[in-house]
Amino acid sequence: MADDPQRNFRSAYYEKVGFRGVEEKKSLEILLKDNPLDLEKLSTFSQRFPLPSMYRIHVWKVLLGVLPPHSDSHSLVGGYRKEQYQDIVEGLEVMRYINPCTPFTHIYLCMFQLESQVLPRCSETLPPNDENEDFLAIARAMEEIVDDPPKSLEHYLSQEEPRLLNHLRSIGALPQLPYSLWFKRCFAGCLPESSLQRVWDKVISGSCKILVFVALEILLSYKIMLIGNTRPEGVVKFLCNIPQENTDAIVSKAIDLWQKYCGNPNHAV
Repeated sequence: MADDPQRNFRSAYYEKVGFRGVEEKKSLEILLKDNPLDLEKLSTFSQRFPLPSMYRIHVWKVLLGVLPPHSDSHSLVGGYRKEQYQDIVEGLEVMRYINPCTPFTHIYLCMFQLESQVLPRCSETLPPNDENEDFLAIARAMEEIVDDPPKSLEHYLSQEEPRLLNHLRSIGALPQLPYSLWFKRCFAGCLPESSLQRVWDKVISGSCKILVFVALEILLSYKIMLIGNTRPEGVVKFLCNIPQENTDAIVSKAIDLWQKYCGNPNHAV
């Protein structure tokens, strides 16, 4: 990428008026339209410019070989990767290396050891050594970088209503919340179209984190009913069929929370 005085002038102007990185973002979007992706150009871009947050994880996956250069294979390969992950986790559970309470960072370590053929016998399992601590440190940092919606929801709920969080956790409802309905379907089938459109405005413009705050506001809006319910299946059944008459207010409050925690970001993922 040769230096272009005209591009540099435009970049300086955009930064001055508060649109820092606009030119770089457009350049990256052009690179991401290639099929197959040019790994050398992506690598050069990543070394010269900060990656926009909405594309960072995707570019990392391509550069690390998690996804192939051919964009039309990403969905298929991504599905295979998820199946591979689940198969390894289930295998480690069967071998009793991990259980539902095992921290994710230690699960990742066991997975890495299994894939590298250095997984110790259960009877020989020792506290992590220096080399393992290096891996765990990277895993902990990556957990913070890679935004996981259920984890984010738990974090923000602890800030807004810790009593509700503790209740959901104590009755075993937290792992059973309708995350698929909320985060994979983006509330399709949960919110009426009038409310859904406002949420999808943010999602389509690049701010997927709005989904976390809609889920958070649903929990906050019905906290009295949820705290009064001691059966996890009752909580989940209600959350999958929330009343439809109050959803516009829920979305408005969710947007307020999103702006409160994210500062109305340009592209918050």
